[in-house]
Amino acid sequence: KGHPMIYDDRRCELGEGALWHPIRNQLFWFDILGKKMHSIEKGEPRSWSFVEMVSAAGWLSRDHLLIAGERDLFLFDLESEDIETLVELEADKPTNRSNDGRADRQGGFWIGTMSKHGDKGPGAGAIYRWYRGELRKLFGGITIPNAICFAPDGRTAYFADTVTQRIQRVALDAQGWPCAAPETFVDLAPEGLFPDGATVDADGNLWNAQWGAGRVACYSPEGKFLRAIAFDAAQTSCPAFGGPGFSTLYCTTALEGMSEAERTAHPLSGATFAADPDARGLAEPPVDLGN
Repeated sequence: KGHPMIYDDRRCELGEGALWHPIRNQLFWFDILGKKMHSIEKGEPRSWSFVEMVSAAGWLSRDHLLIAGERDLFLFDLESEDIETLVELEADKPTNRSNDGRADRQGGFWIGTMSKHGDKGPGAGAIYRWYRGELRKLFGGITIPNAICFAPDGRTAYFADTVTQRIQRVALDAQGWPCAAPETFVDLAPEGLFPDGATVDADGNLWNAQWGAGRVACYSPEGKFLRAIAFDAAQTSCPAFGGPGFSTLYCTTALEGMSEAERTAHPLSGATFAADPDARGLAEPPVDLGN
C-alpha cells in the first residue's frame, strides 16, 4: 500500500468535517478558522466562503447540505448558495462555535460545540442531536467534541472530548437516541494520544485521526488497536471514506498553533490527503428533515 498522497494542496488553518457526498461522488471539507468549505468538482478546486466559522455537514439531496455554523444549523444550496436557518445552536453563547459533527444512521445529525478559545474554555461545549425538528442536548461539559461517528447498525454512537484522551461509546435506541450511559471505548492517555475526528468502516472498525500524532488509527469494534496510517502532517483532524467503492481514506489536517519552525519542518501541514486504507467505508446517510 502506497504512502498517502496529497488530494488537495490548499492549506487549511483548521481542516475539519470531511464528508463524501455519495450522490455527487464528491468530497467536501471545511477550514473552520478560514470560514470556508472546500471541494474538488470536475477536477477543479472549488470553495465557498461564509460570514461565520463552519465546521461540519450532512447531505440532504444532490444539491443541498446541512451545515453546522457558529450560531446555527443551516441548509445550504450548493448551486444557488442560498442559506436557510434550520435551528439556532447556542445562540446565547457567542463565545462558542460548532466543531465535529456527522449524520447518524437514523437520519439525525449530531453536532458538538466548544469555546472559540479551545482548551482555554474547559467544559464550555456540549454535544447535541437534531432529529426531525428537535434539537436535544445529549452531553454537556465538553471541552473539544470530536470523533462523532456511528456503528454500521446504527445502535452505537462514538464521540470524544479530545482533552480527556478517551473515545467513548454509547448505546442508541431504534430512533437513534442514547439509551444508556457512555462508556470508555479506547483510552489513548497511556500512549499520549489525542482523539480528533473519526469514521467507521463497513466492518464496524473505527478510524480515528489523532491530533499531533500525524496518523489515523484503526480500532476493532471491541476497541482493540489494529493498525495506523501515517500522514505527512502532524495535526491530522478528520478522516472520511470515499471514492469508488468507498475504498479511499481522505484526511484533513491543520496549521493551527504551529510555529514557523514547525511549519517549515512539516511543509504539507494543512493539506488534505488521500490514502489507500485496504478497507471499505460506508455511504454517509442523508439527514432526514422529517417533513
